[in-house]
Amino acid sequence: VRLLESGGGSVQSGGSLRLSCAASGYRADYYCLGWFRQAPAQRREWVAGINSDGDTKYAPSAKGRFTISMDNAENTLYLQMNSLRPEDTAMYYCAAQTFAFCAGSQLYSTDFDDWGPGTQVTVSS
Repeated sequence: VRLLESGGGSVQSGGSLRLSCAASGYRADYYCLGWFRQAPAQRREWVAGINSDGDTKYAPSAKGRFTISMDNAENTLYLQMNSLRPEDTAMYYCAAQTFAFCAGSQLYSTDFDDWGPGTQVTVSS
């Protein structure tokens, strides 16, 4: 699976961004897709996940502010981020695991096989 993120940038606190992740090269009847982020000198952190059946789940830090969605016709994963805060500043990555479901209330980076190169999000106060 090849993944390529876009849509990152610099915004002020309270602003919004929509990240995109174009996926190609996969043929799976079911899958789990996720968004992760990593700030400098910090561990990679799970943000949101979506199953091929549309079921979504969010980390506590993202719930109520971020929305994950998938356009199957365009093979594109999205992350709409509203009410952004300086602590949301990080490199954001999309990830995929095919022939699997997003299991549990929290997703882990070790569960995912394929990753994009990331897109930088910077939120200023």
